[in-house]
Amino acid sequence: MGMFDGKKGLITGVFNKQSIAWAIAERAMDEGAECGFSYMPDKPDDERKKNLGRISKLTDGNPQAKFVHPMDVTKDDQIAAVMEKTKAELGQVDFMLHSIAFAPPEDLKKDTVETSREGFKLAMEISAYSLMALTNHAKDILTDGASVLTLTYYGGEKCVPGYNVMGVCKAALDSIVKYLAYDLGPRGIRVNALSAGPLQTISGRGAGVDEMLGLYEAMAPLGRNITHEEAGKSGTFLLSDMSSGISGEILHLDGGYNAMGSPGRMLEQIKAARG
Repeated sequence: MGMFDGKKGLITGVFNKQSIAWAIAERAMDEGAECGFSYMPDKPDDERKKNLGRISKLTDGNPQAKFVHPMDVTKDDQIAAVMEKTKAELGQVDFMLHSIAFAPPEDLKKDTVETSREGFKLAMEISAYSLMALTNHAKDILTDGASVLTLTYYGGEKCVPGYNVMGVCKAALDSIVKYLAYDLGPRGIRVNALSAGPLQTISGRGAGVDEMLGLYEAMAPLGRNITHEEAGKSGTFLLSDMSSGISGEILHLDGGYNAMGSPGRMLEQIKAARG
């Protein structure tokens, strides 16, 4: 008997097998959850349907995956269409996972101070406001006592060089989590964020994950990096009834890195000291 037997959920933003959302969705379905999925629509001229093809590797042939539907979170009609699809296929849902973030590469590579106005607006709309938009559209299909989870990163709490404008977006996302937890608390709906350490994901590679991996291994009390499996376990914990008393929380999954002071340019000395 799995912890999600009889539970239903909506998973948004799975990109590929390296995604944290993939690990969470896979574990939730293994534990008995029935899930619907959204993905970023493929461009009309993309005959290969790359985005659909990536997520189909998770959903095709899995009886727990009930539907896959395109959704661009900058368009309210597409968000509404996903909610209608969810209602039609699953009825009400017990959890929703938000795993959506984007910043134009040309802005992400700049110093934060040089971020363009249009790039900032787009990054903030997709990476932060989308959680508000999705949750607002989902209010009628979320059961009382449901769990909403988003994915954040420590760069929203402290300055992480190279994370740039995305760190500003994550700071906004972290605040939105708290305000949504307050808004939805009277219905027992919980809203939390999982702040995972660096992993080999698309977004991680864009932020220089290889350098971060060495830093976290050297600094974290556990002396190692986290795994996708651990991200899956922590995410499903926050989506499950096992975390029923937790809301408005940012759970750090980083081997304890967040508890440590910043090493600055002392990384090599720390590595040497730890052998």
